[in-house]
Amino acid sequence: MPPTLASLVHHSALKLTVRAGEDRLDVPVRWAHVSELADPVPYMEGGELLLITALKLDAEDPEAMRRYVRRLVKAGVVGLGFAVGVNYEDIPKALVDAAEEEGLPLLEVPRRTPFLAISKAVSAAIAADQYRAVTAGFAAQRELTKQALTDGPQGLLRALAAQVDGWAALYDASGAVVGAAPEWAGRRAGRLTAEVERLRERPAPASAVVGGGGGPQRSGPDDRHDDRIELHSLGTGRRPRAALAVGTASALGTAERYAVHSAIALLTLTTERSRSLHAAQQRIGAAVLGMLLAGEPDHARAVAGDLYGGLLDAPFRVIVADATPAAADGGGGDPFDGLTEVVESAAARAGEAVLVVPEGDRLVALVADGGAAAEACAQYTASLESARATGGAGPESGDEDGLVVGLSAPAGPIAAAAAYKQAEQALSVARRRGRVFVEHEQLAAGSVLPLLADDAVKAFADGLLRALHEHDATGRGDLVASLRAWLSRHGQWDAAAADLGVHRHTLRYRMRRVEEILGRSLDDPDVRMELWLALKTTSTE
Repeated sequence: MPPTLASLVHHSALKLTVRAGEDRLDVPVRWAHVSELADPVPYMEGGELLLITALKLDAEDPEAMRRYVRRLVKAGVVGLGFAVGVNYEDIPKALVDAAEEEGLPLLEVPRRTPFLAISKAVSAAIAADQYRAVTAGFAAQRELTKQALTDGPQGLLRALAAQVDGWAALYDASGAVVGAAPEWAGRRAGRLTAEVERLRERPAPASAVVGGGGGPQRSGPDDRHDDRIELHSLGTGRRPRAALAVGTASALGTAERYAVHSAIALLTLTTERSRSLHAAQQRIGAAVLGMLLAGEPDHARAVAGDLYGGLLDAPFRVIVADATPAAADGGGGDPFDGLTEVVESAAARAGEAVLVVPEGDRLVALVADGGAAAEACAQYTASLESARATGGAGPESGDEDGLVVGLSAPAGPIAAAAAYKQAEQALSVARRRGRVFVEHEQLAAGSVLPLLADDAVKAFADGLLRALHEHDATGRGDLVASLRAWLSRHGQWDAAAADLGVHRHTLRYRMRRVEEILGRSLDDPDVRMELWLALKTTSTE
């Protein structure tokens, strides 16, 4: 604890006497300063015990003393020490009264106590307090390290909460709470999602303070609503990998600050170590994926071991993500960072295994069918799609602009190659439609016609039917409408003629003219299919 006026008064060697402000002696003293200036305020920083002999003061003038004391209080001076027996045998009543009016502690310094002794006492007390803080900080660091090694991040959070007499919480890369101590703090930490998200937008390392503190200390399931919370980003990369929240009733002291900084260092080391392990796991995942796609599921299981849990023993889905060249070369980092964080964080919270493999300019992931990771992927891409539709920025503002994702139907290890192909097909459709995310199952459940929106398909249809349209433009018949009616009735002459309101012989004549103009036989099923798709394509324009 730093020195206070009370500790100086109780210092047996100084023999100080309180003449005013007895109820304010518990104020900390930052320094002891000697000044005989009539106005020492420009040289004050606040928190000082000012020592004077009133050499240049008219200490017996009540109005002058009121102005003098008022300026000292306004400057943050915490106490005034007056040496008696030098210029005045006793402290003038005008100064005592002014100090009482302003509530400024006034200490009488006997002649035999030099100002230097008071300065030394303050300096020694400050040094002792700093030594205690450093010692306590090192002790806290040892305890935090011990808990981190024996019980992981959760043990570290419990130790940190005890050190700061408050609470602590850890967030993952997505901003979700992954641990809190004490147990009741999880709910309080969960309310800081927006603040954590804002912190993640700033380059690491970053910190922020939420709330003001100063309220009574409370701990329990009702939380604290007036606490002071510090948020710190964790990680050394461009994007923070995690965040730490520390809540206390007031500002942190020196020892508590050491504890927090130690926790940040330990959690950052843990985070970076996790990144290295994650990179190694990705290399194993790439090998496992390669074996699955090569039709070697048994070898894939042998290499994976327990690393991916039951992912390879239950239905999974394949995610294939791609990015436009502009997004991939935009210089803003990996365009798949946001998707990767969302999928991996969702899987971690749900206790699911997930396999994520960067594959050149693509990202491939295997996620449990119906699991949290697959749902998180769908929600994330939906938010991107909504942002693009409204002209706004996506969840990670820029990096994922141009992201395209395809999702396969459920599959097992034996059918992994087929599932990968399905995801690629869904990705291709998403790119042609200008979509962010398409599931392969949506293609089978919908119509083939939206797939014909490609410019090359439209050009083929226009070229195939151009001669018929030119013929009809001369007014010599309605061959296009007749062909459409005949094909829609599967070549049934009477039904098609009835739809057109013409005789069936007229319709037969028109179909012969279609064959003559196109140079193709309508008896060929491939020709009929191409003509029907061409008609459907042009009718949707």
